[in-house]
Amino acid sequence: MKKVLLLTLCFSFIIGAVFADQMRSADNMKPLDIPHNARMSTQTRNAPSFNFTKTPTNLMVNYYDYMIGSYNGLPLRVIPDAVGGGYFLTFHGRRQPSATRRVFYAYLDTAGNVTGINEVTNVANNEGYPSLGVDPVSGKPMYAWHANGDTDDLLEVQFTSDSFMFGLVGLFNDVINVVDNPFTIEGTYDGNQYFSDDNEFIWPTIQIGPSPTDGMRRVYVAARNSVTHNTYAAPSENVMIKYADFNEVMIEMGASLQWNHTTIPEMDYWNHQEDWRRPFHAITTDNLGNVYYAGYHFATESDGTTNIDEEDLDIFVCDNYGEGTWTRVSAYSDLPTWNPPQEPGSQIGYFANSETEIPYTDEELAWTIGNSSHLNAVVDNYGRIHVIGIWSVNNVDGFYYPAFQTVKSFVFDPADQSFKVKEIFPKKNVEDDFNEYYQPWDIEAPWGEVDSYTEYSDGFAPDIETNLPFPHWDSDLHDESMYFHYNNVKISEVNEYGMMVAVWQDSQKASYGTQYPDSYPELVPYATGSEVMISVSSDNGNNWTDPIRINAVDTPEFAGIKPMWVYPADKVLYTGQSTNGFPMGKIGIMFYNDFTWGSNAITPPAHATPDGGEVMFMELEIEFNGVSNQSQTAPAVTRTLHQNFPNPFNPETTISFDMPINGNAKVDIFNVKGQLVKNLFNGNAPAGRTSMVWNSTDNNGKAVTSGIYFYRLSTENRTETRKMMLMK
Repeated sequence: MKKVLLLTLCFSFIIGAVFADQMRSADNMKPLDIPHNARMSTQTRNAPSFNFTKTPTNLMVNYYDYMIGSYNGLPLRVIPDAVGGGYFLTFHGRRQPSATRRVFYAYLDTAGNVTGINEVTNVANNEGYPSLGVDPVSGKPMYAWHANGDTDDLLEVQFTSDSFMFGLVGLFNDVINVVDNPFTIEGTYDGNQYFSDDNEFIWPTIQIGPSPTDGMRRVYVAARNSVTHNTYAAPSENVMIKYADFNEVMIEMGASLQWNHTTIPEMDYWNHQEDWRRPFHAITTDNLGNVYYAGYHFATESDGTTNIDEEDLDIFVCDNYGEGTWTRVSAYSDLPTWNPPQEPGSQIGYFANSETEIPYTDEELAWTIGNSSHLNAVVDNYGRIHVIGIWSVNNVDGFYYPAFQTVKSFVFDPADQSFKVKEIFPKKNVEDDFNEYYQPWDIEAPWGEVDSYTEYSDGFAPDIETNLPFPHWDSDLHDESMYFHYNNVKISEVNEYGMMVAVWQDSQKASYGTQYPDSYPELVPYATGSEVMISVSSDNGNNWTDPIRINAVDTPEFAGIKPMWVYPADKVLYTGQSTNGFPMGKIGIMFYNDFTWGSNAITPPAHATPDGGEVMFMELEIEFNGVSNQSQTAPAVTRTLHQNFPNPFNPETTISFDMPINGNAKVDIFNVKGQLVKNLFNGNAPAGRTSMVWNSTDNNGKAVTSGIYFYRLSTENRTETRKMMLMK
């Protein structure tokens, strides 16, 4: 009997003839062959009900077929209802196969109808990887992308804003080189000096947060370094963040913004040191002035292959609006698993070293994050940071099993500096009292045992459930770097009701229908494209439903569509309650309908003809019907003071807090001098949520001025304070 998995591919990184702005594939983990006894994941126990409020609609034929939006952000943004509602979106593309790649924008009204779509600039420059931010107060959009904006050969990050007045879109202000490369990096980290003057910061992401200046917001543009200086000459994309304050009038008048910048010294040192550390991170901000650069990294010694055992989940934080010191909090992404016996009654583990055939111990296997270079990060209503990614089963020898890849998120709580991993899909059954996390060979009771075995000519093997959370099934694409280039998991921000979505694609049905048509004839119809997967949470990402599956076979509205590069909007729009009493919400989604499945733009191409595809938009209304068969429960209610909403606000905002039991509570509002402005609540609060509205008046009923205010919750044994901003 064959007791091990065959080694089919071993590489540390691939460097080929690539475009200057195509991210180089690299991974420290090497994949092992999918076992022949794998079975497809079928978890759809209680997927939410939904309907199309906007059926898939073609916005433009686009002949650039790779990652049409930002790598690490959301290029589809909700416009606040107070200024008209609808969506802004951005993408890069070509109108003709041989045309120059350009950056485009689109404006969609509240019904999802396109009222404007065009190039952002009027210069036929090679532009790419655009990012978008929308001012939460005025609804005015801001765009950043990279292009060569001067006379040298390096790319710059360019920026513009749209005055967007009276419903008129495309009133663009001057385009500036917000990052003018080459850029010099120098400094000291932990006693080690570094210097380089050839850095090229590209692949931008925009984030808009509060400003320390009254009446202003702050826009951040995070750009990643395409140049590396480590001994191994391998990618190590340290970040440079430009930031500037603005208000509505400045954008309308086209005023020049005053830009400053910051870098993270530890990441700058990573780019220059002998060992190889490669980060995959995204920027986000909270309402208290904290700027986060969150994600994960891998680390090897200078040979590029010997793994360094260190914590790999990272939260870099600057607690002063990007001005000042950056610190890092880290944790291991490893989650426990166990080695299933190779046959009934055996004590010998199924997974073994591919050379020695010695089985791994349980401690030598783990679920670990990887293949997640295109993640994003958000902050919830509790101030926690969520980062979505893909976890796979790894062994101690530096190999992973691509058949076992699952979508999870890690959640960092700044209050206690803790990390927790939340299962999104698949997840263990709520009745499973043995496993801490989902195990693909133990999805049915009795727990702690392999569910079933299959007997082959050379013996038995456990039946193992598989998943493929990628928009294509063929791992041989692009010199066997499909997993690196095609991963695309995204998570929305949290709305005021705690609602959010996780969106990715799965190609498992297509894989089985293509490779094993005789064994799985029922899956042959699925062989032409991936499925769009949408899981929802109604409790700030503590629990997730099984996913909605949208595909060309089971979804009539998707007939003939090959979905690629799927991006949710940044917010779920609350629409009320269903007849079942569950919250309802709309989510807009931008995606690419690929005429020939697989990217022609990536070198080497998946197919020879640049026949393109369509940039499409759809909108779903989903019933956020709770969580099925999920072991993770919402945290017990403690006395928690929530961030006010909206923030910034004018003139009213809602302040909420939770109580575990009935008790006395008081909420006071103070100005920046510490003077009491308003007693908002003082009395007995029931168990659960209490909310009240502050209308920007003091205890005498007089309207207060614009500025920063603090609100404090006081109970019998706890006091909490948060910051808010009134902007008139």
